[in-house]
Amino acid sequence: MAPSKANGPATAAGDSELRKQKSKPEDRDESELLTVPDGWKEPAFSKEDNPRGLLEESSFATLFPKYREAYLKECWPLVQKALNEHHINATLDLIEGSMTVCTTKKTFDPYIIIRARDLIKLLARSVSFEQAVRILQDDIACDIIKIGSLVRNKERFVKRRQRLIGPKGSTLKALELLTNCYIMVQGNTVSAIGPFSGLKEVRKVVLDTMKNIHPIYNIKTLMIKRELAKDSELRSQSWERFLPQFKHKNVNKRKEPKKKTVKKEYTPFPPPQPESQIDKELASGEYFLKASQKKRQKMEAIKAKQAEALTKRQEERNKAFIPPKEKPVVKPKEASTETKIDVAAIKEKVKKAKNKKLGALTAEEVKLKMEAGEKIKKKKK
Repeated sequence: MAPSKANGPATAAGDSELRKQKSKPEDRDESELLTVPDGWKEPAFSKEDNPRGLLEESSFATLFPKYREAYLKECWPLVQKALNEHHINATLDLIEGSMTVCTTKKTFDPYIIIRARDLIKLLARSVSFEQAVRILQDDIACDIIKIGSLVRNKERFVKRRQRLIGPKGSTLKALELLTNCYIMVQGNTVSAIGPFSGLKEVRKVVLDTMKNIHPIYNIKTLMIKRELAKDSELRSQSWERFLPQFKHKNVNKRKEPKKKTVKKEYTPFPPPQPESQIDKELASGEYFLKASQKKRQKMEAIKAKQAEALTKRQEERNKAFIPPKEKPVVKPKEASTETKIDVAAIKEKVKKAKNKKLGALTAEEVKLKMEAGEKIKKKKK
């Protein structure tokens, strides 16, 4: 029993060392673990990965607006052909105005029905078939951003949506080039198709634009990020020092009221009592007058007012009879005798003009032209 006791602590120490060795991670560079190697692509999902197929049938349906009916009718055979390759059935109901996709017994990819659902959603949101069919690829995704409820005022909403598109679609085109996504602005939604990283940036730009942040700021940051990503050394570092910091300036100041009420200084004493009508009459001396005298005073005041109004009215009537001020008569200047007209020179000009036909050359000009032509012929010989 003694040797077993002696070996006990030794084995325990050995186990603890092994645990420490296991717990220590391998010394690897973090940037290698985070970055995806260039040219790496996820292998495609084949029938060998799921040979037995799906147990249950899944289906999705979506409605489409009336103006899309003609286009969908045209391109529906192409939609069915694209989905049949993945063993998905597609039906177009023009009476109800809906599109339906469902799996079949031959379907082996469980996620393809989700991609088929996204395809019909994009077709309903005015995206062309050529762009919408890209959603069936593994490395492509889509995002339908609802912007209708982000701004209450209709005019403001239209202005911000137009700001996202830009003059002649230049802002939208720049965003498409930077994010490698196809963007379609239609009504109250923005549809985007492209890689996941690009869709994330598109959503951010669209939501910021509807929050009154101009898309040019986000485009600038995207351009800087694109250049920084090319540098292998800066790829693992923080980019905050390179990115621009835009301060939000609230230009719209709070509207001030037309009538400003000035607060009076606080006093503990109550305001003085206003004078009554009797007090005013006592101060002016009217209180001690008789009723007949008061009546006479009132009549005099009324007559004075009437006389004043009458004079004003008379003045306005007389304005029509006042003649306007006449402009002073300007005497015509006498023709200076210094500048004499040469009649003979004018006559000669008129004669020349009569002899000369419009568009035709003079006799002298014709002779000169003939001589020049003869010289050129002699030189050629």
